[in-house]
Amino acid sequence: MKILIVDDERDVELLFRQKFRKEVRNGLLELAFAFSGDEALQLLDSEHPPEVVYVFSDINMPGMTGLELLEKIKSQFPSISVSMISAYGDSENFKKAMDSGAKEFFTKPIDFDSLKIEIGKIINQE
Repeated sequence: MKILIVDDERDVELLFRQKFRKEVRNGLLELAFAFSGDEALQLLDSEHPPEVVYVFSDINMPGMTGLELLEKIKSQFPSISVSMISAYGDSENFKKAMDSGAKEFFTKPIDFDSLKIEIGKIINQE
């Protein structure tokens, strides 16, 4: 199962690679990374159909925000699940994300145990 992590902070890639090392080594997960909303859409557009089944996106990014990305993914690729992450657990962003079709909403620092449970549910649906 391929998941796409979208965050303008590049150190997030190392963190995810460490936290999901076992799942990647066992062939359960393939991780892809994009550092902007535009880059994420380019990656999704480059595969027909997209191999990505789950997108995990930061909300606050320069250029296209995570919420704008969420809306574009849900309109262009409705079968892809999207979860959002924000450094701010404010109710306004939570409501916007959930109303726009987000599967889940996480706050930083990321609770990787909860995220692994969420990804496990998706793997079991495959």
